[in-house]
Amino acid sequence: MMSIFRKLMPREDGFLEMFSAHSRTVVSAARALNDMLLGHDVDANCARIVKLEDEADEITRQVLLAVRRSFITPFDRGDIKDLIQSMDDAIDMMHKTVKTIRLFEQSGFDPLMQQMGAEIVKAADLIAEAIPLLDKVGTNAQRLSAIAEEITRVEGRSDELYDQGLKDLFQRHGKTGNAMAFMIGSEIYSELEKVVDRFEDVANEISGIVIENV
Repeated sequence: MMSIFRKLMPREDGFLEMFSAHSRTVVSAARALNDMLLGHDVDANCARIVKLEDEADEITRQVLLAVRRSFITPFDRGDIKDLIQSMDDAIDMMHKTVKTIRLFEQSGFDPLMQQMGAEIVKAADLIAEAIPLLDKVGTNAQRLSAIAEEITRVEGRSDELYDQGLKDLFQRHGKTGNAMAFMIGSEIYSELEKVVDRFEDVANEISGIVIENV
């Protein structure tokens, strides 16, 4: 009954615009992170990610405020909160990675880290594709489900890169006693892997919305 009532009432459409704006900041941050891992202007890309994370936080604040003020929302209020928070967690994790890179003054990155950066861009692009499709969940359910599945595959590939990266670090530094290099490298790998995990959380939220609204 409530779902029928929601369809009949005028709804607040600004949510999807805000979600789309947030997804664009996430994509921009992912690309900056990837460029940084490739060694392109590390300092400038770090600063760009920090700026984008601030912008994303402001959009998240606006979404949460709109949830409290709106009578009818595009889908369940709890789903709106969980989706925007999971998206924000992804860019927050990128920011945390930047903090580690700055703290340990890193300017060069392993090839496997660079491959993880490319996977992060793929995940961000998939999220950006999915968000506008939420405007018509029923019509776009099949594509939304396919996107969620692809993000899960991206997460699986990233897990493999993470495991191989730690093994490579140990082979290069563990046996030579360079504990600091191993520690720094393993921390960066861990944080990159967590970025992709956060994207999988977003995919799970999208899958939940599809299930509830189809």
